Amino acid sequence: MGLLAQGGAELTTAAEDADVIVVNTCSFIGSAQQESVDTILEMARHKTGGRAKRLVVAGCLVERFRDEIRKNIPEVDAVVGTGELEGILTAVGIAAPPQTDSPFKILTSRPEGDHRREHGRFERNAWDGAVADLPNYLYDDRTPRVLATPGYSAYIKIAEGCDHPCTFCIIPQLRGQFRSRRFESVIAEAERLAQSGVREITLIGQDTTCYGEDFGLKDGLALLLEKLAGVEGLRWIRFLYAYPNKITGRLLDTIAAHENICSYIDVPLQHASAGVLKRMKRGGGSDLFLRSIEKMRSAIPGVTLRTSFIVGFPGETEKEFEELRGFVEEAAFDWMGAFGYSDQEGAAAFSDGKKLSAREIERRRKSLMSAQKKISRAKKKALIGQEFDLLLEGASSESDLLLEGRTAMHAPEIDGKVFINDYPEIDSDGAAPREGEFYRCRITAAHDYDLVAEII
Repeated sequence: MGLLAQGGAELTTAAEDADVIVVNTCSFIGSAQQESVDTILEMARHKTGGRAKRLVVAGCLVERFRDEIRKNIPEVDAVVGTGELEGILTAVGIAAPPQTDSPFKILTSRPEGDHRREHGRFERNAWDGAVADLPNYLYDDRTPRVLATPGYSAYIKIAEGCDHPCTFCIIPQLRGQFRSRRFESVIAEAERLAQSGVREITLIGQDTTCYGEDFGLKDGLALLLEKLAGVEGLRWIRFLYAYPNKITGRLLDTIAAHENICSYIDVPLQHASAGVLKRMKRGGGSDLFLRSIEKMRSAIPGVTLRTSFIVGFPGETEKEFEELRGFVEEAAFDWMGAFGYSDQEGAAAFSDGKKLSAREIERRRKSLMSAQKKISRAKKKALIGQEFDLLLEGASSESDLLLEGRTAMHAPEIDGKVFINDYPEIDSDGAAPREGEFYRCRITAAHDYDLVAEII
């Protein structure tokens, strides 16, 4: 969006008003891939029966199905892969195509033949996991940017790609090898965001805890957090997606030492059975993870822990699943997500013949989430009467009578909400509570995942 805006485009959030529509896609799991295809087909209708003159598809789906998209969805004029972002101007028609071979493909004619779209799917050959060229693009602080988030909160990508060999995952093929942004570039972007009014930043990457390793930097994430903690105006700093064996004592001490670094760790464990983890090529097990969790809780009093698990991985026995369920009950995470195994061509587990049925996978997912719901309900209930700082996000989508916000325990978009049903009409500054401001609140009620509070 930043590149387009700098190039002279006017951005709109309404597809029916757009001359050019860009669909940014995901291809990580089957449901995301299907949603991407469905969205492309939905947007294609704006071109065939609406105002749009050009349709561009970008993102991970392009890395896997570049030729299939072109062949089966003739309304698509251009595709832009994850390493080709700087080609977006030519793709949408702002800049003239270069005379040399372009890193992206602009479709100048519709391929002939039958373009079957049964149930929103397109025909394709089996994918062997290979891509023509691994993406190596990485934006920096000089790259133009438009915030898609509210002005008080922003994400900063500190690294791209992944070198872990997880057998369920195709991110290395879609995003390339792990590469960190330069230390100074991240700091410069954070400073500029803070100067523009951003109060909360969330560091992201496929693996943030490997940050700086490709530079030979030890404890790179801890060093980066320490520097960010000194950026004037930043109230909350957090990072997402920690690899289990990369959480060092230095990192924990850094989180504990700085008030504006949220006491929040998101560590996707994926499973707890040593056997399943070995087949996933991740390592670890329930005993090791429990010791690690105890270390985190000891180093950072009151730390909020989030994780996610995959159920129904090929060959997962009932005993292995029950070990996972028992681990969840013992570990008592504050937040947890459970995902059914998604079979992905190109991933090592794709060729494993010991697949579970979709019905059994869903049964196990519901069982695990049921166990977590009880834990979450008890943890949320224990917060009643306690006071926290709250970032107010404005009127609630649930009801016009409620306001809505988050505490430091709540990462943007992925965790529960705090509903505000009691607040002063006028605050100490003589103004009504404002979106993007911080307030002190007291928890008055709790639900399975959400909280109710009053602003005090």
